[in-house]
Amino acid sequence: MKKLLAVLVMLAIAIPALAEDQFSLGTGFDLSTGKYGNKASTDILYIPVTGKYESNKLTLKLTVPYLSITGPGGVIRGIGRMGQPRTARTTNSGLGDITTSAGYEIYSGNALAFDLVGNVKFGTADVNKGLGTGQNDYSTQVDGYYTLDKTTLFATAGYKIYGAPAGVTLSNAPYGTIGASQKLSSKTSAGVMLDAAKSPSATGSDQLEATVYVSQKVASNLKVQANALKGFANGSPDFGCGVMITGYF
Repeated sequence: MKKLLAVLVMLAIAIPALAEDQFSLGTGFDLSTGKYGNKASTDILYIPVTGKYESNKLTLKLTVPYLSITGPGGVIRGIGRMGQPRTARTTNSGLGDITTSAGYEIYSGNALAFDLVGNVKFGTADVNKGLGTGQNDYSTQVDGYYTLDKTTLFATAGYKIYGAPAGVTLSNAPYGTIGASQKLSSKTSAGVMLDAAKSPSATGSDQLEATVYVSQKVASNLKVQANALKGFANGSPDFGCGVMITGYF
């Protein structure tokens, strides 16, 4: 697993030297809290480092995260409740699940565009600490965009194939997103989106959550984005917030 991490990190570093198009590197934090059907809450801190390469039609992305979970156990980020909780709250932290994605624009008209995206989540998070399932997951999705003047409507329809952790049954499940983004000025934009996903776990619940965000360009090659989240189902956190800083090269 350490060899896999080293290869992925070196790939992220090497891309700017090879690419003639745009490369970006971002980091920040995402903090959420929720009960996920338990009596006690679970607090999750997620700190990603994300490298992204974009050409005319191709987008490649790599995320290496740090993860810290405080709670009664049995809750996995992105899945929700997956096991029985303990009586005491504990904190576990370490490397999260490394994710990669590759997207390609399959159609582009005057205002409408579609991307086909494949995602791989490597099971690099420590399963013994309850930070992940320890298994690789695979998903594919179609992203659609409709732009009219300063407003962009977007939607995602996807399907995820889950790995099989020992002693746990996870079913493959669909997920989706709908949202809108508004350009407020040459440097500022804001948006809202609604995410939904079917729970892969028999002990868990489906996910439904809304996110609002504001993006501000603070320099020619630097952008800051802040977001706030509200969950509407037991499979989602009750509340969340985050900030991401991205530099472009």
